[in-house]
Amino acid sequence: MRKCVLTIAGSDSGAGAGIQADMKSMAAQGVYCLTAITAITAQNTTAVKKVQMLDLKIIEAQIDAVMSDFPVTVVKTGMLGSAEIIKLVAAKLKQYGIKKVVLDPVMVAKSGDLLLEKGAQTALLQELFPLASIITPNIPEAEVLCGRSLDGPGALKEAARILHAAGSSAVLLKGGHAQGKRMVEDILFDGERYYYFRAPRIDTKDTHGTGCTFASAIAAHLALGRTIPLAVKAARDYLQSILPFGLKLGHGNGPMDHFARKGCLHV
Repeated sequence: MRKCVLTIAGSDSGAGAGIQADMKSMAAQGVYCLTAITAITAQNTTAVKKVQMLDLKIIEAQIDAVMSDFPVTVVKTGMLGSAEIIKLVAAKLKQYGIKKVVLDPVMVAKSGDLLLEKGAQTALLQELFPLASIITPNIPEAEVLCGRSLDGPGALKEAARILHAAGSSAVLLKGGHAQGKRMVEDILFDGERYYYFRAPRIDTKDTHGTGCTFASAIAAHLALGRTIPLAVKAARDYLQSILPFGLKLGHGNGPMDHFARKGCLHV
């Protein structure tokens, strides 16, 4: 039976990030992706033009419809947007007994536009962190969550430790935003051990949706039965393999070709 993962996130009209990236990333791993949309964004490669959060009742109805009919074993969250939606998602994860949760704490778009309302950070920390198997913040998100700048040797390791103490089972701190480094280093901390995932930095501006893609691939590999470290490695290898194959679309940070990897179906 095909493994099923539910993503709860926002829709990106440019189809490079959000729900659209989640679906493509999971499909490339051979996993069936189900969706519950939290927000509709009008965006392209340069900016988020408008955001419309959806009513709690339709978000809840989407989750209930999927969970009542499909064998979902993993849930991945992306743009949740508000404290009310965060609390609803937390309640639904508890209701359906979901034990594998990949939490991508989407706060700011690559264009710099805010995607999480002020005041929702507390709800994220209190309601969802304790339910997460792994959280996947980038450096700017980790700085917001930790309330400090992450500069200097050992800063990322310390941030991973702080965020783990906030409740998540594991923390993957993504290092792609670190400037001036030829190698990208992601750090995974599971409360006992640090794991390091290093790869050469790829010179491309087609990086829209890398965070969504990475987190979704992790969720897919967890559904396929891999441990957290092995799921992260498989997802990191996948992301590295498609980054050189940007689609050269748009005037800003363009989308990737999620099916560029050898063995994936080109569409």
